[in-house]
Amino acid sequence: MSDSHAMRLVRRIVQEHRKAVMLIATGFAVNVLIYLAAVRPLSHSVATIEQRTLAAEQARNAAQAEFDRANGTLTGKDRATRELDTFYSKVLAQDLAGARRLTYGRVQRLAQEHRLTYQSSRYEPIVDRNSTLTKLRVSVELTGTYPNLRSFIHAIESAPQFVVIENISLAEGVGEDSLRLAMDLSTYYRRSSEQ
Repeated sequence: MSDSHAMRLVRRIVQEHRKAVMLIATGFAVNVLIYLAAVRPLSHSVATIEQRTLAAEQARNAAQAEFDRANGTLTGKDRATRELDTFYSKVLAQDLAGARRLTYGRVQRLAQEHRLTYQSSRYEPIVDRNSTLTKLRVSVELTGTYPNLRSFIHAIESAPQFVVIENISLAEGVGEDSLRLAMDLSTYYRRSSEQ
């Protein structure tokens, strides 16, 4: 079949079915116009709205993360304040007498329990002008056997009371198995407003 014959055939079909061809051509043109006038601008609008929605979600997530950090900081600060108040009220001694009982009296009792000989002791409150706490330093000298001295030190270190061993020195004692222990302990108490 030649090209001219095919063209004649197409012309004949178009002439015989002119109404149908015109309807199809008109429908096609209307579809193209609707696409260009409505669908394409709406698809751009939808893409723009999706981008704005994504940007808004990212901004909301960033704001939520910032809020959570700020809230965590506030919660952490509140918890730290509560724990500090608990430390001041339940762990630290409330005054000099309580601090002396916590260190001085307790050391004498533990020395007896561990069969150590109490040689001497002295205590000294140390005031720091920049702090609301006063440090109580207690120096003690004890004599006894190495195992007894060791268990005595362990008892002080593992006790729930807030007592810090600052310095320890060992020397030979008078007896055969005897050792001399010199120890500096400290604890803190809140200074009253009158001091």
